Amino acid sequence: MDTFNSPDTQAPWQALPAVQQPEWPDPDALRDALTQLSALPPLVRPPECDALRSRLADVAKGDAFLLQGGDCAETFAGVGAQAVTDKLETLAQMALVIAYGSSSPVVTVGRIAGQYAKPRSSPTETRNGVTLPSYRGDCVNSTAFTAEARTPDPRRLGLMYQHSAATLNLVRSLTAAGYPEPAQVQSRNREFALRSPIGERYERLVGEVETALALAHAYGWERPARAASPFFVSHEALLLDYEQALTRVDPATKQGYAGSGHMVWIGERTRRTDGAHVEYAAGIRNPIGVKLGPTARPEEALALIDRLDPHREPGRLTFIVRMGSDRVREALPPLVEAVRDSGALVAWVCDPMHGNTYTAPDGHKTRHVDTIADEVAGFFDVHRGLGTHPGGVHLELTGEPVTECVGGGEGIGPDDLASRYETACDPRLNRGQSMDLAFLIAEMYGREERAGATAAGVSSSRG
Repeated sequence: MDTFNSPDTQAPWQALPAVQQPEWPDPDALRDALTQLSALPPLVRPPECDALRSRLADVAKGDAFLLQGGDCAETFAGVGAQAVTDKLETLAQMALVIAYGSSSPVVTVGRIAGQYAKPRSSPTETRNGVTLPSYRGDCVNSTAFTAEARTPDPRRLGLMYQHSAATLNLVRSLTAAGYPEPAQVQSRNREFALRSPIGERYERLVGEVETALALAHAYGWERPARAASPFFVSHEALLLDYEQALTRVDPATKQGYAGSGHMVWIGERTRRTDGAHVEYAAGIRNPIGVKLGPTARPEEALALIDRLDPHREPGRLTFIVRMGSDRVREALPPLVEAVRDSGALVAWVCDPMHGNTYTAPDGHKTRHVDTIADEVAGFFDVHRGLGTHPGGVHLELTGEPVTECVGGGEGIGPDDLASRYETACDPRLNRGQSMDLAFLIAEMYGREERAGATAAGVSSSRG
């Protein structure tokens, strides 16, 4: 066993405050679970993480767009072949549309194969006078509201590893075979445009993508299926004991890597620069994301860069901003300006989900597609105004026909939420709503290009 991840070795982060960690009732059972995890192979390899860091460097430089998406919280019951395939197809459909609209490569990263832990605003939940520990994700406890189900069980950490490995095996087998093929993806996009009540809005773009694909085929510009772009996985590095148990030292570089996923991120609640999560992330070579909410200050962003990207390496650090549609145009510019002026080159990504959650009249948490789209538009507006690159989006979505978010071309309303509300935590976009957003992003890029062309024309005429 590598002493870097041995339970007998004190990691630097363990001497610092670690928030949002479960209160495991049996320390011996936790130790046994971590010892077993420490002896297992990592789920991802260092060269794969390095490859993603290189792709994210393109995003930071303005030469690519990041599409990151998947479940709010994966569940053990949700690891099925069809569910995983549906997510891959949805992300591939979105990527094709965005790639055409942005005229740049799309780096696709799933919130998948490890997104089993969730931070909570309160450690407990009370129902009908009964108070129990909050549900913290399937890797900690269960959604059932009983004392037994809500007691943190470290054996679930091993189940998280097993389910993540099974998901990764399926993803790798599908993508290695070139699935889904561009022609198949475009066929799905055509079907979506034909079925969507607002499909006429998308007809032109769908037709242009078809023309581009046909031209590529005619001239033999298509890449072989096995040369398809890799699919990377990511999750929030919340449970530090689990992350440490799967951390490995790369023999080639003698540097530590999180073996749990290609990219890991630090949440809004855990991004203290003097906290355990930032300390852990500073010690690994994986690409790192950090969530920044509307209260984040420029000096905090700069301090995070100093701690997590001291060598100013493009692709190392991604700021995932979650402001809310009503705050993004006001709260984001000071952060972007400060980072730009510092000379650091980070990837800027918009999470338009978490700042726009509200409770519907029937008690379901939900989000409106229009509000989500408006935050993305505000994100684009800010970067267009500052001359910086809107690097991507970070979405909670599924390929299944759930009814968790309202709005979109399907016209899902508050009264429809109960019909297929299946998320274990926060509401997700379904496939149709995800495609609505992808087409809107493509349109935003089109407007940006037209604005740039107009500005260039004005400058030329003045010259």
